[in-house]
Amino acid sequence: MDRLASMAIFAKAVEAGSFSAAADALSMSSQMVGKHVRTLEDHLGVKLINRTTRRQSVTEMGRAFHERVRTILAEALAAESLAIPRGRIRVNAPVTFGAHELALVLPGYLAANPGVEVELSLADRTVDLIDEGYDAVFRVGPLGDSGLIARSLQPMRMVLCAAPAYVEARGASATPDDLRGHECLGFAYGSTRTQWSFLGPTGTATIDVSCRHIVNNGQALLNLAEAGMGILLQPASLVRDALVSGRLVHLLPDYEPPTHPMHILYAPDRRITPKLRSFLDFIATRFGGSHHAIEAMAR
Repeated sequence: MDRLASMAIFAKAVEAGSFSAAADALSMSSQMVGKHVRTLEDHLGVKLINRTTRRQSVTEMGRAFHERVRTILAEALAAESLAIPRGRIRVNAPVTFGAHELALVLPGYLAANPGVEVELSLADRTVDLIDEGYDAVFRVGPLGDSGLIARSLQPMRMVLCAAPAYVEARGASATPDDLRGHECLGFAYGSTRTQWSFLGPTGTATIDVSCRHIVNNGQALLNLAEAGMGILLQPASLVRDALVSGRLVHLLPDYEPPTHPMHILYAPDRRITPKLRSFLDFIATRFGGSHHAIEAMAR
């Protein structure tokens, strides 16, 4: 028998006052309670509890052993708690992904890990995981060399769209080259500020775009697009509702913008905490990609 389990059952028998009361509390038979106590007595070579058909009494050795057992059980519980995810985890993510995808699944993670708090920071700039004290950061785009560890996630799909009023006023584009004569809404970070690429029937086409409106926030760009101010190239998660409602229409359906690779990164540490491991595993199940950690090439 498991000696620690036998100790716990012995302690319950002492505290409950009888084998039958301990059995009720532990959802087992009184015979099984007695078997665990006898196993301890045989191992120790002493009597712990005197039993008759009417009552039980704890021996002097049993009382002393009970005090030690309580300490042992408390220490065992404390040791086990070290493996339970608990504490605050600081996470950084790009604004659009964080607001439109990550925030939607976090309630599920928190429900499954009631001992964990999540502090989520959203920013499209590249944060420094170590210097800024994050446990994990999400990155969109190719990774550079930093020595961090990364898990690959599902790539971010991009969509080209515009308001129906804009298309009616300026005409629909048939090929990426047609975008040169249109108002394009530029995102301030990354290469899409000045160049848009597409995969079409004849291969890859990269177009230099001129953007009168350059904004560092996807939601603001979405508002401009819905107001008919130009053509938008943003993640599918941001424009999904606007496309479904008809506030925006999908442009150049035969030309697909390349997807952007996406990763979650964390510091290399053999003593990875239970809270971080639970978060990484949860993200891997929700956003796909490889479950295997790879050496990141992240800036």
